[in-house]
Amino acid sequence: MNLSAQTPTRPSRRWDGVSSPSRRGGSGRLLSDVLVDLEFVERGRMDEAVREAEANGVSPERVLVAAGSLTEEQLSRGVAERFGLDHVSLRHFRVDPAAAKLVAPAAVQRYQALPVSFVNERTLLVAMTDPANVLAVDDIAVMTGYEVRPAVAAAADIDFVVERLNDPEALAAIGLQDLEEDLEVEVDYDDSDPRGAGGGGAAAAAGPAYVPESTQISFTGEEDASVIGLVHRVISEAAERGASDIHFEPGDPDMRVRYRVDGVLQEAATIPEKIVPAIISRIKILSDLDIAERRLPQDGRISMTLGNRHIDVRVVTLPASHGENVVMRILDQSSVMIELEQLGMLPQAHERFVKAFSQAHGAVLVTGPTGSGKSTSLYGALNQLNTIEKNIITIEDPVEYQLDGVTQVQINPKAGLTFANGLRAMMRADPDIIMVGEIRDRETAQIAVEAALTGHLVLSTLHTNDAPTAITRLIEMGIEPFLVGSAVDCIVAQRLARMLCAECKRRTTVSAEVMRANGFDLGVDLECYEPVGCARCGGTGYKGRIGLYEVMWVSDTIRAMCVARETADAIAHAAVHEGMMRLREDGLEKVRRGLTSIAEVARVAGTK
Repeated sequence: MNLSAQTPTRPSRRWDGVSSPSRRGGSGRLLSDVLVDLEFVERGRMDEAVREAEANGVSPERVLVAAGSLTEEQLSRGVAERFGLDHVSLRHFRVDPAAAKLVAPAAVQRYQALPVSFVNERTLLVAMTDPANVLAVDDIAVMTGYEVRPAVAAAADIDFVVERLNDPEALAAIGLQDLEEDLEVEVDYDDSDPRGAGGGGAAAAAGPAYVPESTQISFTGEEDASVIGLVHRVISEAAERGASDIHFEPGDPDMRVRYRVDGVLQEAATIPEKIVPAIISRIKILSDLDIAERRLPQDGRISMTLGNRHIDVRVVTLPASHGENVVMRILDQSSVMIELEQLGMLPQAHERFVKAFSQAHGAVLVTGPTGSGKSTSLYGALNQLNTIEKNIITIEDPVEYQLDGVTQVQINPKAGLTFANGLRAMMRADPDIIMVGEIRDRETAQIAVEAALTGHLVLSTLHTNDAPTAITRLIEMGIEPFLVGSAVDCIVAQRLARMLCAECKRRTTVSAEVMRANGFDLGVDLECYEPVGCARCGGTGYKGRIGLYEVMWVSDTIRAMCVARETADAIAHAAVHEGMMRLREDGLEKVRRGLTSIAEVARVAGTK
């Protein structure tokens, strides 16, 4: 993609404002150690900052900058030395306007990365505050059509240049005032490595997670009398652990019980073969199922109170080779009161999402696989929208949580109440806001789109891998492209990643090789945290979950692409150019903030 009519030329090897590192390719050391070695911070002050950072969930360097103990310029020089990259002082560097304008200002601000010159006919020199931002490097390479050679600059310097991008005279004046000063440094470019950074680093992304051994439940001669207590105990323990699902899996000969905690199954107990039928029967009685029916799947529900918590349990039975398999999904009523701020959206994504569902009409779609937290996001939006002035109606399968002041409809296909039929009836019930649990077919999609175009706010979910694919999915369902473009205002794709345990997580450096193995091809090491395992997190190193999001605002450009039936990849490229952060990019930012690990982001968001 040729975005510049000018043929780039190789810059002079002697540039004002460029400083070389003491060694190329990175040192494998922590940034905090580099800053101490450069004598920017004393060791004692750095140790204090590390302790304060661990308590507040931020980096030690940010603690020092906020306290005035470290300047942004010193931090950027430390980052450059840490990764073995050049440091660029943009107030003294002659920025090439043709290079700088290859990337839109919005993308520059989002990535804190600015092309400043051409290294050769194929490569751009890009000044970045964070050279470990692999997705920024990749996206800029895609946007510009050039290979990217990262260098490091202070955030204030990048802002300084961006403010002057539209003023040729001011931009040309940068660097002239110090032309006579002896600031020139020999820069040795190796064209064989366009990204200018090698591997190194000693730590892996995450060691193997420790899973507690299963609990062998033993019984005496009073088995029959203890079955009721056993079922109650399993459900209670699962709820206390924060499990979302309980799996009763009959085997040969015993039954295995597993809990899904933070999205990962863990073995919890083994039940002897002789009481397995009694356990299954007890669960069926509690959920009002037919205990004599063992050949067909059944669905039921249990409501119970544990301490001061009320939970609903959705029960599904499946005939299997060794008996009936039972899966119980725990629906904790307290979790529906989640506030949007608790979802873990970064500020820009949160602002876009709130703006979308705060409109009077239009469609807001949340996409992702089963168990990715789509319903939680929609309930969070409904909690904020639920006021006395609004008539909110939902149609769900099933109604997972009860919301006061909201009319909730449970679909019943056996009685003829489908999503399409229920949605059609809801349109006659004077709604202001409609939530459709899932768009599964063309008929439901058509009615939802028409509702969004006739003055209603429609919230719904769709099963796609990312946000741009939702547009092509609706068109594939048979919805006219111009209707999709007109009706849909915002699409959110999401995943749930496990959060690192705050009590035992440990600072580490992830090598470039491990980054590449996890699909982040940056060429530099990354400072982050890794799971360790302690009593508080059950030895797994993780406690709780956080969302990874990409929020795509359907702009006029994307509407036009929708009407033209452009591919999902083309729409994604346009959305990124307009400021959308991809799922993996959002995950990488949360890795930098010490919230999760590289291995976890790769697990839930993929390696590409």
